Formats: sequence, C-alpha cells, structure tokens
Amino acid sequence: MSVLTRDEAQTRAELLDVHRYTIELDLTTGDETFDSRTLIRFSARTDGDTFVEVRPDELRSVTLDGHPLDPEALDGNRLALKNLTAGEHELRVHALMRYSRTGEGMHRFTDPTDGETYVYTQLFMEDVQRVFAAFDQPDLKAVFELSVQAPEGWTVLANGITEQTDGVWKAAPTPLISTYLVAVAAGPWHSVRTEHRGLPFGLHCRRSLAPYLDADADELFDVTRACYDRYHEKFDEPYPFDSYDQAFVPEFNAGAMENPGLVTFRDEFVYRSAVTDTERQTRAMVIAHEMAHMWFGDLVTLKWWDDIWLNESFAEYMGYQTLTEATRFTDTWTDFGITRKSWGYDADQRPSTHPVAPEAVDDTASALLNFDGISYAKGASALRQLVAWLGDKDFLAGINTHFARHKFGNATLADFIDSLAGATERDVHAWADAWLRTTGVDTLTPQVAPGENGTCALTVDHAGSRPHHIAVGLYDRDLGDDGGHLVLRERLHLDLPQDDAQPIGKRPALLLLNDGDLTYAKVRFDSESFETIRKELSGLPEPLTRAVVWNALRDAVRDGELAPAAYLETARAHLPLETDLAVVQGVLAFASTYITDHYLTPEERPAALATLSDLCRDLIRRTEDGDNPGLRLIAVRHRIDVAAHPDTIAAWLADGTVPGGPELDPELRWRVLARLAVLGATDEAAIAAELERDPSATGQEGAARCRAALPDPEAKARAWQAMFGSDDLSNYLFTATAAGFWQPEQAELVRAYVPRYYTDAVAVADRRGPAIATAVGRSAFPAHAVDAEHLRLGEECLRDAGPIPALRRKLVDQLDDLARALRVRQGKEI
Repeated sequence: MSVLTRDEAQTRAELLDVHRYTIELDLTTGDETFDSRTLIRFSARTDGDTFVEVRPDELRSVTLDGHPLDPEALDGNRLALKNLTAGEHELRVHALMRYSRTGEGMHRFTDPTDGETYVYTQLFMEDVQRVFAAFDQPDLKAVFELSVQAPEGWTVLANGITEQTDGVWKAAPTPLISTYLVAVAAGPWHSVRTEHRGLPFGLHCRRSLAPYLDADADELFDVTRACYDRYHEKFDEPYPFDSYDQAFVPEFNAGAMENPGLVTFRDEFVYRSAVTDTERQTRAMVIAHEMAHMWFGDLVTLKWWDDIWLNESFAEYMGYQTLTEATRFTDTWTDFGITRKSWGYDADQRPSTHPVAPEAVDDTASALLNFDGISYAKGASALRQLVAWLGDKDFLAGINTHFARHKFGNATLADFIDSLAGATERDVHAWADAWLRTTGVDTLTPQVAPGENGTCALTVDHAGSRPHHIAVGLYDRDLGDDGGHLVLRERLHLDLPQDDAQPIGKRPALLLLNDGDLTYAKVRFDSESFETIRKELSGLPEPLTRAVVWNALRDAVRDGELAPAAYLETARAHLPLETDLAVVQGVLAFASTYITDHYLTPEERPAALATLSDLCRDLIRRTEDGDNPGLRLIAVRHRIDVAAHPDTIAAWLADGTVPGGPELDPELRWRVLARLAVLGATDEAAIAAELERDPSATGQEGAARCRAALPDPEAKARAWQAMFGSDDLSNYLFTATAAGFWQPEQAELVRAYVPRYYTDAVAVADRRGPAIATAVGRSAFPAHAVDAEHLRLGEECLRDAGPIPALRRKLVDQLDDLARALRVRQGKEI
C-alpha cells in the first residue's frame, strides 16, 4: 500500500475540488465482506492526472464520466485518473470490501454473550479506503450522503439523522467534512434517546450491555448537556451538526473518535463492574474532549497532519477545563497532572520526541506516529500555559476569530496564531516558536539565598529555552495544636527567565515551583524543601499541589537522581493518608510497574512488593467504615496485583468477596484469577469455569490473559502461537494474550522467547498492519527483561529487520525505556 505524502496531497488539492460523495453500503452480503458503491462528484481546475484511493477485497467496476476504467489498473490502494480535463466529473466505484478484526476500517464483532453482531467504522488517517473509494486527505472536504442496507432488526447510525425505508437506512447529507470523519455504526443497538435545545441526543451500546448503560444514562446525558451548554457560552459558532449520538462500540482501538454527530467510544466506558469516581471523571473528560472536537477538528480541520495538535491539544485542554467549569468534576487538573502529564514528559524525553507542531510531516505513516503524549498532554499543557500568559478573555477571543475565519474549512498553525495575535498585544508568534516548534522538557531548580534580617531571595535555575509563567508556593509548618500540616503562606507569580532575584521573606519549610501546575516543566527541590517533602508530603493542603510533588519525585527517579527505594519509602509513609483518588492511583501505578518491574533488580523486587502489599493493606483497613469505596477499590485492585503469595486472594475468590467488601464483581474476579495464574495457583479448569460464569467479551479477554499467564511451557507455546503464528486473534484478544504472557516471576520460563520476539513481531506487524503492530510493540514487548543482551537484540532489530513504522516507533520508545531502567539500576544520573 502506498502512503500519501504531503507533496502529493498538496498537488491533488491544487487540482481538485471535491463536492459530494454518494455512498451505498450493503451489509447483508455475508460475514466476511460487504458491498460498497461510491459516486464522487468533483471538478478539476485544470487539465491533469491524479488518483483515487481504495483498498478492496475485489474491485468490481470503475467508471469515470460514464467511461469504464480497468479495475486491474489498481496499484495497491491507488487507481490512476489520467487525462482529466478542467471542469466537472463523476467517478463511480463498485467494490467488495473486507470486514476488519483489528479495529480499522469496518470492524465486525459478534458478541459471545448473545451471538448478536455489530459493525462500525474507524476511518482515521487512511482507513476510509477500506470502506469506500475516496480522495483521502483532510483538506478535500465534501458533503457525504450515505445509505446502508442492513439486516432486519438492525439500527444504522451515521453522521446525520438516519431514516429507514424497506431495510435501507439513509442518513441526512452532512455539511462539508473530511473523509476520515465519516462514520457508520450498525447492529441491534440498545439506544437511549433524549433532546436538548431541540437537538436529538442518543446513547447506544450492545444489547448485552443495556442494563449498565441504562444505569448510567442520566449521568452521561448530564455531562453531555453541561458540556454542550458551556461550549455554547465559550464559542460564538453554534454546534454545526444535526444530532449528537454517542455509540459505545466493541474492540475500539482508541478511547473515542470525534466523528461529527456520531462519536464512537470504546465500550469499556459502559461499566459492568465497580469503578472509582476518578474513572467516572475520566469518562466524562473523554465526552468533553470529543465534543470539543466538533469545533476543533470537525468544523475547522487541520490542512495536513503536521497540525494534529490543532485537533488533539485543544480538545484535551478544553475537555479538562470545561469539565471543571461545568460539571461536578471540579478537580480534573489533578488527574491530568498525575496521569496525562507524565505521559507527555516521558514521550518528550525519548529519541522519538517531536515538536507539538512539527514543521514537516512527510507522509501519513509518519503522521500516525505522532498521536502520542506530546500531541495530547504536552500540547494541552502548552495551551494551559498560554491561557495563564494571555488570560482567558483574549484566548477565547482568538479562538472565536479562528472559527469565524475557517468554519467548514481547513487551517494551519499560522492561521491559528494569526487569529490569536489579533486578540492580544503579546507576541504570540514568538511564544509559538518557543513552545510549539521545540522538543524536550525544561527543568526548573530553586536556589534560595539568605538576605538581611532572616529573609531570603529566590532565583530559579532554568535548564531550557522556553518562557514560563509559574506560581511558586511558599509553605510553612502549621504551628497549631494538631500540627502535622503545611499551610500556604503565599503564592508568588514569576515569569521565567527572571530579571532579578525574587524576595520571599523568611525561608519557608517548602518552596514549590510550578505550584498549581500551570506550566510544562520538570521541577526540583532545594535540600530543605526535599526534607520537608520526605517527612510531610501528606500534610500539603491541596491535591493538585501534592500531584506536582509526586510528579517531581517520579521524574527524579526516572532521571537517576532519587533512588527507587526512596520513592517507595515516601509512598509507604504518605500514601495511606492521601485522600485524592487520582493521586493514589497514579502513585501506586508508577510504583507497581516502573519501580518494581523495571527499576529494581529481581533480588530487590520481593521486598518492594511486600512494601506495596503492606501499603494497600493499610488503605484497606483505613476504608473499613465504607466512607471511601473508591479508595478501597483502588487498594484492593493493587493488593491483588502485587500479591506474592496466593493464600489471601485465593480466599477472596473462593468467598466471592473481600472481608468487609467489596464483593468480587467480574473485573475483580478476573484480576484475582490472573494473579493466581502468574503464581501457579490455578489451572485451566478454573479458568474454563470462570469463563462459563462470565462468557462475555471481557470474559473472553480475561480467560486469554489467564491462560497466557500460566507458568507452564505448553501454555506459553499456545499463547505464542495464537499471537504470532496465526492471524485469528482480534485486536483485543491479542492484547489480552500479550498482557498475560510476560511476567517478571516467570523470567526463566520465557527467556527463550525474548530473541524470538523480534523476528516474530516484525513478521506479524508486516502481515496485520498498524493496529496490531502497535499492540505488538506496546503490550507484547518483553519489558520485564531489563538487561544488556535484550537491549542489543532490540537495537539489532531496528538496524537490520526493517519493522514497519508503527512497530519501529514502539520499539524505539520501549528500548529507550529499557536503557533508562538499566541506568537507574546502575545508579547513574540521566
């Protein structure tokens, strides 16, 4: 398959205007393929040659202006259109298309619970070609008119309101949108509908999930309405489409996709088991994020993929900010700081880092790699810093100018900066150059110098080149009766780089740079502040402040400046007193994966697991009164995951409950069984019995993970064959199998598979494409094998084996993390 280059897209955009697609899909032709007929009306500005993209199972016929073209002329995914004359044209393409099992194109899924089948599209980047013929680039917007023949009993959802006549569903024509935003979801959906401000709202899921969607429908609609109303307060342009459906679909590769009028979400957001309030907040943030895309990305769309950030960074920032302003989730930036921001920091320190807005993305394969922590988390952090610098009023004024200038069209970074510059006297162009065109993370370190009469002055050492507007928190010890707390004396606001030292009065017990987390930078502590943190971190009054501190400690571990054991000691001392769920979850996740599984040696790991087990036990005891079920659930989950001995969790599984609660729902039962499998304390019979108890799609995934985790040579061989020896596993079952396969406790058992991984990973990625390649590089990578020989094997693969871009990018990142872990183990600063 040929990937589209920037130069080819520019040439085609100069030649063509695309007006309308009329698409007819027939989903009644069998389980493997579907029928696709496309009529494209377009015009050529001058005489010339071009091409249309399509990736059929069989190309049955093509006519251009009534004249047949040879289907055999299809070259990969391109069909040449030669000798076009200036003026209007009609292209008709009839193809047989293949359903996908990897979440790309038209994905088909049969629910093991009830045997019902569902299909949905994910057409992002290049996958529209798997469904219908198209001039597939974002700046050739058109009107899309879609009809779908579906089996009896199915409902068809699309970008516009759909109506059925004699088994054929027709969607209202769209406004001008890009090819990658076209969406279809068809099947016997369970639907909940309402209206808001005259606009139809709908929620849709598989029938087997109906009770769970119904239980949360009020919450989902409340968040949707609140975000819709708040965006209409912020934006002058009204919502630009005729309906707003949200479909929760199976085996979805992303969190969600911003198709206009039909947002698709992974259906894990329809909760079958207990979740924490932070997880509900995450779901609400995704709703807010995707709705922001209706303006950022759908109404105004990037011209080429180098401006991915114009979509994702804005939706990320607006999602968190709008959720805070408009819903009961008022502390979203804490979760962003502890979860999303670390994703950005990690990505920005790898060899694969790139600017938020790179100056040149040569082709679509390269662009696909940039949907990462930089385009999302770093970009959103940069925008938060921009708002802190500009002020919300000027920022929104620039945004609304941008919408007015480019609605239903395409825009670039230069267009956006020009819109902002017209709303402020500040030099936004210089800000953009410093923040959006550079890579890496600045580091801010405080220097406190004594002055007269017991006073001090602050100078910030600034390793990096970006300007920063930050808050500096000065905290003193509480001298009240109870003590044990830190109180905020003052928050200073500084612009970096500084002109002069900043007087701060008497020396505080803790001086915290970037208090409030307004900028994107690593922060360090002076020696006295670090001692305060070590002893009194849990005494800080605000969760966002504590998140900034925990992030700084995390960065110090990764940079070899803080021993992993010291991080664990700090967690053991302070996490049992933590009240914020996002902070507890973030710290435990880092401690139980990066520290225990990567940064500590195998000899040190048992003691670390024991420390975490004791910490979780304390949290479980603390929540025995039932006041904080979310905190208890987090503690129970992690207690299961770090169990070094099976007795306690096996008893929980046998009793169906943790003493004092919670009862073990399907998620917890599969979690316990997976850990028992790792420890060799269960068998195939128990896994089969649990699958009979829970035959759902998530049950199938749980069983696949458990079977791959069994410490048995034959079980490992079967799992490896399923992943790499055949192409039968869906994207989700592949990931579940991979999650079970590699276990630090089983390093000797799977040692021979580490070199096999590189040969087999390259082959399966080449056969199955980017989605599976990403899963191979992310979930199937032997990250537990932290040694020099593994690093050598990986570097040899990158040098000699030619992995496809999606796998290469994952391997580059994984091997960099592996090298970092080796240096941390050796006590080296990074």
